Amino acid sequence: MATNEIKVALLGNPNTGKTSVFNALTGLNQKVGNYPGITVEKKIGFCKLSNGITAKILDLPGTYSLNTTSLDESIAVEILLNKKGEYFPDVAIVVAEVENLKRNLLLFSQIKDLGIPTVLVINMADRMQKNGISLDVESLSKELGTKVILSSVRNNSGISEIKQSIEDIDAISTDSFLDITEVSPEYFERLKKLFPQEDPYKLWLVTTQDVNFTEIDKNQQAQVNDITTTVDLRRYQHKETVLRYKKINASLKKAYLKDPTKATSLKAKIDSVLTHKVWGYLIFFAILFLIFQVIYDWSNYPMDLIDGFFASASNWVSKTLPSGMFTNLIAEGILAGIGGIVIFIPQIAFLFLFISILEESGYMSRVVFLMDKLMRPFGLSGKSVVPLMSGTACAIPAIMASRTIENWKERLITILVIPFTTCSARLPVYLIIISIVIPEGSFMFISYQAFTLMALYILGFGVSILSAWILHKILKIKTKSFFVMEMPGYKMPQAKNVGITVLEKTKSFVFGAGKIILAISVILWFLGSYGLSEDFKNAEKNVDEKIASDGFSDFNKTFISSNIQNYELSLRDSVSAKIYHINNQDIQDSLAIKRNDLIAVAKEDELAGYKLEHSFMGQMGKAFEPLVKPLGYDWKIGIAVLASFAAREVFVGTLATIYSVGSGGEEEETIKERLAAEVHPSTQKPVFNFASGISILLFYAFAMQCMSTLAIVKRETNTWKWPMLQLAIMTGFAYLVALIAYQFLK
Repeated sequence: MATNEIKVALLGNPNTGKTSVFNALTGLNQKVGNYPGITVEKKIGFCKLSNGITAKILDLPGTYSLNTTSLDESIAVEILLNKKGEYFPDVAIVVAEVENLKRNLLLFSQIKDLGIPTVLVINMADRMQKNGISLDVESLSKELGTKVILSSVRNNSGISEIKQSIEDIDAISTDSFLDITEVSPEYFERLKKLFPQEDPYKLWLVTTQDVNFTEIDKNQQAQVNDITTTVDLRRYQHKETVLRYKKINASLKKAYLKDPTKATSLKAKIDSVLTHKVWGYLIFFAILFLIFQVIYDWSNYPMDLIDGFFASASNWVSKTLPSGMFTNLIAEGILAGIGGIVIFIPQIAFLFLFISILEESGYMSRVVFLMDKLMRPFGLSGKSVVPLMSGTACAIPAIMASRTIENWKERLITILVIPFTTCSARLPVYLIIISIVIPEGSFMFISYQAFTLMALYILGFGVSILSAWILHKILKIKTKSFFVMEMPGYKMPQAKNVGITVLEKTKSFVFGAGKIILAISVILWFLGSYGLSEDFKNAEKNVDEKIASDGFSDFNKTFISSNIQNYELSLRDSVSAKIYHINNQDIQDSLAIKRNDLIAVAKEDELAGYKLEHSFMGQMGKAFEPLVKPLGYDWKIGIAVLASFAAREVFVGTLATIYSVGSGGEEEETIKERLAAEVHPSTQKPVFNFASGISILLFYAFAMQCMSTLAIVKRETNTWKWPMLQLAIMTGFAYLVALIAYQFLK
């Protein structure tokens, strides 16, 4: 094929290892986005072939057939039909799984009938011997009329053959698998008269499937509808499936043999335990406890390193670069804000690591099956569990995943309750607050902090289920649905797949949040560093007068006295005094110099705090403070809450920026230390205490603070009614719960 780029469509049923093949071909050379105008995720990867040719590989959503029942399947049909479309492939690669080859070949046969060069990749070949399967690849290739490749991504076999087949697409037969007119010669004869230039099978798909792409105008569609009834069309579709399986069975009879006596019953035995009505739930919750405990234990060291690095970097910038607005912007705005999100990379990466392992191993499908029994009484089905579980990563793709739910009521309820599940954007808020207000002890090998984090996840999921039950009772939409899912085989997770997933998900979170954090950090730094009021302009004079009349704040008094005491003790140490010949007068002189230095630092801190309080941001915070004060928050936390309506993770970055601007000291304090040391000016009690900390945690557990999620909900429901109700109800509920918690605990 005379081109430098070959467009490849990668298709297959769910659980066939399609993602593994995609990763093996493209490695890290991938990008993720949405189809234009459609909230369905697409993955595109690039693969270098010989002679400078590049394969552009589009990983299409998993689908069982081209007889569409959801938007994901409609996407595949539209792309494969639209020759003028951006993603129309030069070659299609259908990934099948060796243990369920018969069922997988239905999709292959349909794609082959589109006239697109189609390669069949039979994956997971390493399981053949274990399951008593023998396969004659050459014979099957002849029967199906296409190139057949036996592969095992785990053993890295077959990948080079796939690449070679992409280059040799001109040699792949485009003959049809089935003559579609056999379904109903009379019907297709009538269609041919209406559209003499169209391919019968493509025309069949366009007229029978719910696809957005079509070249048939309204008049032609009316003529098509007059040809036959909806009942007959369904009967023809059923007959098409029967005819395809007859040919598939005939093809497999000669080339595919499976000895049932060699098939292991281990899978069934494990399933009986993991999906048990008692043990299944206990095992699932035990795994969750283990995951959260490990997240805390493993991530502490890298988090401390990152936290210390940004504190040191900010301090170095302040000391090294010339003093002025630009230096302050970098030290107190950009570095503080970005540090507030980067510190959580280890814990977020570990979370995605474990989720990926559970999915790769096949266990997550058992969780979905197990949870279906809980979903039914609340107006949901097992299919709702997939978006709800996906919501632990991010609500946006989770809401997109609800497109697989055919029933509108179940889908609407799922969309509305997904934001209650704890997403990764809440994780930074939870982790920083838990580390400050929850003690470090443990009970039965589970730390209090890990237990608290686990409780927040369970609480979010529980409220989402309760909300679903209420909506199920309120929404008067008649529905009827059933839940069917395939249990994939168990397998050892592949390190490459897990690694790519963790890297892509973490990178997506960090860079997605980083853009917002950086912009808001710069804005907040400006608002916190400048003001127009007379108090701000005369800050230095007012602070000098306040210190002269009332002295330093209790915090700075303690800061000066404790440092003087420690310094005097070190000077009077007998060893030091003997070595350096220090006498009492020397000690008094040194103490005087040290006291002057500490007073200068304390004065600078008082001045910075006074300026922050009377800056633009301080005035905004003071105006907002009466609303959040009953929750135990001061005006600084109020600003962070307000800013985080853009995205929840902004909360920590905002606090980091605010406390960086308000800190006049030169010590390399970390974010945790700054927040833990914050006290109320009037009471000198910690701002972040147990009562206010629990209040913050509960507020963020329930509040709808993500503008992107609201936009997606609007797009999915095609109205602003539902997202506005979400915003009002969730925020009101979060405020009420946080208020009750603080007033009770204080």
